[in-house]
Amino acid sequence: MLDPTVLQTLWFAIIAFFFAGYFLLEGFDFGVQMNVATFWRRGPGTRGTILKTIGPVWDGNEVWVITGGALIFAAFPEWYATLFSGFYFALLALLLVLIVRVCAFKWRDKVDSVRWKNSWDVVHIIGGFAPALLWGIAFGNIVSGVAIDENRWVTTDFFGLLNPFALLGGVVFVLLFWLHGTLYLALKVEGQLRGDANRLAEILVLPTIVAGAAYLLWFQFAYSNTWWTLIPLAIAAFALVAVLPLNRMRRESWAFAATATGIVAAAATLFAGLFPYVLPATNDPAHSLTVANASSSEHTLMIMLVATAILLPIVLAYTIWTYRVFRHRIRDDAEAPAPGSQLMEKAKKGYREAFQQD
Repeated sequence: MLDPTVLQTLWFAIIAFFFAGYFLLEGFDFGVQMNVATFWRRGPGTRGTILKTIGPVWDGNEVWVITGGALIFAAFPEWYATLFSGFYFALLALLLVLIVRVCAFKWRDKVDSVRWKNSWDVVHIIGGFAPALLWGIAFGNIVSGVAIDENRWVTTDFFGLLNPFALLGGVVFVLLFWLHGTLYLALKVEGQLRGDANRLAEILVLPTIVAGAAYLLWFQFAYSNTWWTLIPLAIAAFALVAVLPLNRMRRESWAFAATATGIVAAAATLFAGLFPYVLPATNDPAHSLTVANASSSEHTLMIMLVATAILLPIVLAYTIWTYRVFRHRIRDDAEAPAPGSQLMEKAKKGYREAFQQD
């Protein structure tokens, strides 16, 4: 196995950073959408309030996975190609769900009809559960390995991808994102819905801890390539356990920060344990894809690094600013304004005054 260069290692870490950011940010979007099902009987008004909490940010959060996928394509094209040779239908299903999910956000409130809103709320529920499950199964297979032939094609069949470790990963991703989204909901709403979200989080935290511990320990002792991953694993465990007392004390921002820490630490465990591989071969180690043999040229990696060094701080600053603007709570009220609507009205008023338009 070729030893990876500093640039190759750095780009593996950058890709891990983008996926950790995606799971951190889009994870609570998925969890909030799952809660459309949890509070279904409260009616379309409450469901609309739930969706308003992520209305201003969900599309920005989704950009992280687009960027992460593009970086894999550019920095590790062999990894990208081999993944699609075996995960094509799963990734296509994920893409279709994410596309229809966009339609649900854009079209739900276009028609003032209960049946119309109920239909799109069902799509929201699917758009929450399905991506979380598919991401968990996909990452379970990536870190545990699949069968790869000499042409770098994945030969593991569809049912082979549905192995116990990968399925447990799917369950863990669903539970963790559901808990993360529930805490975000408690952080963003007022009234009875806030208390209900707190109580739901208290129910979800225990199965999340148990399933998450089983998954990460299984990975550590069966698939991790280093014992150093015990450190982020312990951080993830401590963070999730801390959610229970923090939620009971109604320290919602701290509880949400705890699940955020747990998600980032769990992602660090998986990526660090996978290194220096990007896709291990279970049938023949010689067919494994590594950071060294799957990457682009050093020249390409250097150009990409310069562009990332310039653009990434801008993206991070914009993301932080966005969350600051939309930090306020909203009421559990069908007529409650969407987050940021006052800012939008000020902008429109300023535009009219500047151009003297009625």
